[in-house]
This record gives sequence, structure tokens and C-alpha cells, in this order.
Amino acid sequence: MAGNDETWQLIHSERAALVDTLDTLSEDQWATPSLCDGWTVKIAAAHILAGAEQTGPGFFTGMVTSGFRFNAMMDRDARRIGTLEHREIVARLRKRTTTTNHPPAPVKAMLGEVVVHGADICQPLGLPTQSAIEATVACLDMYKNATFPVGGKKQVAGVRMIATDTDWSYGVGPEVSGPAASLLLVMTGRDAGLESVSGEGVALLQTRMSGPHGSQGRDR
Repeated sequence: MAGNDETWQLIHSERAALVDTLDTLSEDQWATPSLCDGWTVKIAAAHILAGAEQTGPGFFTGMVTSGFRFNAMMDRDARRIGTLEHREIVARLRKRTTTTNHPPAPVKAMLGEVVVHGADICQPLGLPTQSAIEATVACLDMYKNATFPVGGKKQVAGVRMIATDTDWSYGVGPEVSGPAASLLLVMTGRDAGLESVSGEGVALLQTRMSGPHGSQGRDR
């Protein structure tokens, strides 16, 4: 498992690749709905920037002012930063390709922010995700046991996840196989990931995502 230094290297590389992509987007692309319910590509990018600029004290202040509602705080901050010009979001995120500040959470959570939300941005635009396979696998290993704020553990319970483009698998049960990036989308509640996976376990995941407690990127 990568240590913090290696994780920060992945984070910085993922941010730099995403910034290069964002810098090419048109006005219409910025306004395209992302994979996160209610968020455009611009607001999803603003959310990534909010996390990249977050600090411990800032996080606690935000929780207090949001009534200790985590998702409400995430949504508020993303929409606030989402009012900025596109070029300012790009410029500020580019400055975060060398910094190591973060909220009171494991450093690997910051990797998940840019990898998963980077896919939230790229997938609906028909753009290839920029994430390195090492970064994607690190996120799979993190989210497979996660309960909050991304309920990956519950999402993939009772199935066996098998990546077809790298040596990674997890779980017991009917199989779900596909590219690691698609498995990560599924694990984090994005039903768009189901388009590129196969196996006997897919039907269970489809039912789980379409049920009353299904998610589409609701947990930020």
C-alpha cells in the first residue's frame, strides 16, 4: 500500500492531468451535467478545487456553519466556487498540483476526490479518463471497505469484483468484471459504470442502484 508521499505524487499527477483537460473545455461542456446528481461539470470541478484548497480548521468551520451536515457543506462550497470564471477554477486548481494541505481525513481520500470526480466530469463528455491505473487501484482498495461518505462497502457487498485491465479483485459472490475505472464508478454508486461491466453479479448491482436507496454520486 502506498505511503503518503507516494499518494501525494499520485494526487498531484491526477490533478495536473485533470487541469489540462478542463483547460480545453468549451462553454457548453462546462455546463454539461456531470455524473453527480444536480451538478454540472463546472460545479464538479469546483468541488474538486474546494477539496484541494481545504484545511483542517476550514473544514471544522464549514461543518459548524452547515449544521454538521457533510453533504450540505460539500454542495454549498461547490456551488459557491462554481460561480467563478472557468479560467479562475483552472488556474487555482493548477496551483494545487504541488501542495499537501487537506481536511482531517486520510490523504488517500484526496486521491479519491480527484479520480472519482474526474470521471464524473470526463465520462458524460465522452472524454477518456486521465487516471493512472495505480491511482484507480488505490481508490478501489480504499472504497471497498468505506462506509462514509461513499458507501463502497455496502455497494459491492455479496459480489466478486474483477478488473480486466489489471491484477485486482475483491469480494465473494457472483462476478462483476470490467475495467478498473468502471468498477470504481460502480463501487461509488455511479450507474454509468454498469455500461462497461459484465457478469452474473451485474443484475444485483442494477437492482441496488435503482432501488429507493440507490445513488448516483450523491455522497460527495
